[in-house]
Amino acid sequence: MGSKQMEKTDPTYLRKEMEEILSAKRYIHTLGVSYTASCLAMAHGEPMEDAMVAGLLHDCAKAMHGSELMAICEKGHLRMNTAERSNPTALLHAKVGAYLAEHKYGVTDNNILNAIRYHTTGRPDMSKLEKIIYIADYIEPGRKQLTGLEMIRRIAYQDLDWTMENILANTLAYLRTTEGQVDDMTVKTYEFYRRET
Repeated sequence: MGSKQMEKTDPTYLRKEMEEILSAKRYIHTLGVSYTASCLAMAHGEPMEDAMVAGLLHDCAKAMHGSELMAICEKGHLRMNTAERSNPTALLHAKVGAYLAEHKYGVTDNNILNAIRYHTTGRPDMSKLEKIIYIADYIEPGRKQLTGLEMIRRIAYQDLDWTMENILANTLAYLRTTEGQVDDMTVKTYEFYRRET
C-alpha cells in the first residue's frame, strides 16, 4: 500500500475529511459511531483501527441527495432494489458509502467495506466488524432515548447476536409505523438473528 493510500485511510485524515463534507450534527454522530465501534472492537477482540475507519466512513455519502446516490449506483454498476429506489437517502447512502470508501478513500479491506455497506439494513450471518458498526450506529452516545436502549448498550459489550436481534426488532417495529418501505434485507437479517439467539 502506497504512502498516499495509507494517509487516506488514516483516522486523523478521515476525521478532517468527514468534518468538511458532513453537517455538524452528522459529524458529531459519525465521531460517536467511530469511538463506540472502537470500544466494541476492543471488547470483542476486533482490530480497533478497522472499527474506527469503518465508523468514520459509514455515513460518508449521507449528505448526498437521492439523485446523486442513484447516479453513483448507476455509474458504479451497483444494483438497487425497489425499497432503495423509493427511499435512496436512507438506504443507498450505505451502499454508496462503501463504494466511496473504496474508490475515493482507498479502503481495500472487504470486511471494512462490508461493515459500511450493511450498516443500515444488516444482512444474515454478518462478520463481527459488520455487527459492531451496525450496533455502534444505533447505540452511540448522541442517540435519543429509544426503547430498551440502556440495556442494549450494556449487553452490546457482551453479546453481539442478542444485541442485533433486539435492535432489528426495534427497527422493524419503528419502520412499520412510518410510511417508508421496509427493505427485505432487514427482515431477512432479523429472521437470521432471531434464530441464532
